[in-house]
Amino acid sequence: MTSASPNSGPNPASGLSERYALALYELADEQGALDATVDQMTALGRLIDESPDLRRLIESRTIDARLAGKAIDAALAAEGFGELVRHFVGVVVANRRLTDLPALVSGFAAYVAQRRGVIAAEVTTAHPLTSTQRAQLSARLAEAGYGRVAIHEKVEPGLLGGMTLKIGARLYDTSLKSRLQRLRYAMKGVA
Repeated sequence: MTSASPNSGPNPASGLSERYALALYELADEQGALDATVDQMTALGRLIDESPDLRRLIESRTIDARLAGKAIDAALAAEGFGELVRHFVGVVVANRRLTDLPALVSGFAAYVAQRRGVIAAEVTTAHPLTSTQRAQLSARLAEAGYGRVAIHEKVEPGLLGGMTLKIGARLYDTSLKSRLQRLRYAMKGVA
C-alpha cells in the first residue's frame, strides 16, 4: 500500500519518518489496533515533550544502544504502553535511530492525519485559547475550506496579543508583535 508523502521535499528525515510511519500504520491496521496505536503514539510524543530525563536519554550519543533500549522499554512498560509501540521503539533503537524518535513520532502523527483527511493547524497565541475561541477558530477554518482540522496550540507570551496560524506552508500572522515590527519598519522608512 502506497500513498502520497505527508512530508514532501528533499529532507531525508521526512523520507525516514514516512517509511517508519507507513510500516507502523500498516502493522497496527493489520492487527486491528490502529486507534489504540495512534493514541499511544500521541501519548509517547507528550511523554517525550514533558520528560527532560527521557529527552536526555534520546539525545545522548554516549549511552550504549542496548542499555538505552532496555531503559526506554522499561519506562514505556511502566507507563502502560502496548507491545506494538514498545516494539516500534525497540526497532528504532536497534536501527540506531533513537535520536530521530521525536521526529518519527511527529511523522507518524502527520501520516495518520493525512490518511484520515485531517489538516494540522499550528496556532500560537500569547495566552491559552478559551473553548469559545477554539470553537470560533474551527468555524472560521471550516468556512475557509479546511474541513477537518486538528488544532495544535502553543502559548508564546512574546506575541503580546493576537495569534499566528500555520496550515501547511501558509502562515497567517495577526500577532501584536508582528504588527509593531511592521509599524517600526514603516516608520524607519519615513524618517
